Amino acid sequence: MQSVTLHTGALEAHERISRRRGLQRFFSTFPGGWPCVGLLLLRAAVGLTAVIQGGFFLTDRGNQTLTNWVIGLTAVASGALLLIGFLTPIVGMLVGLGSAGIALSWPAPTLHLLDSWLVTVFVVIMAAALVFLGPGACSLDCRLFGRREILIPPAPRPPKS
Repeated sequence: MQSVTLHTGALEAHERISRRRGLQRFFSTFPGGWPCVGLLLLRAAVGLTAVIQGGFFLTDRGNQTLTNWVIGLTAVASGALLLIGFLTPIVGMLVGLGSAGIALSWPAPTLHLLDSWLVTVFVVIMAAALVFLGPGACSLDCRLFGRREILIPPAPRPPKS
């Protein structure tokens, strides 16, 4: 009976550890310093491009269907969330999918500067890099889900008599 209890306890401990590792991987390690600045610049470039791309897609008067509205709103919302660094792995995938959806839509809207397939390929590649690297320390993800420092005060000493 005791060995069954120990085995169950070990299994529960293993499940807790694997859940923590999965959650920690989802929110990466939040590097600071120059890597943080690099990730911030990368997030800003991809996020602004997605917002502009989605905005052009929404303002195209020649082709307004429900699908185009969904793709455009997804690009704008995910680009804005990427700018602030909120749920970066999920939003990075949405930016990549939204950009690919805009590029593959038929007929394609006139996006002026952003109508190039090359821009779409760069946005998808940079969004994938953000999914794998994480948001960095200058993000809302770090503020909400980053590591915490727990300060344990020293135990009070008994008074001397």
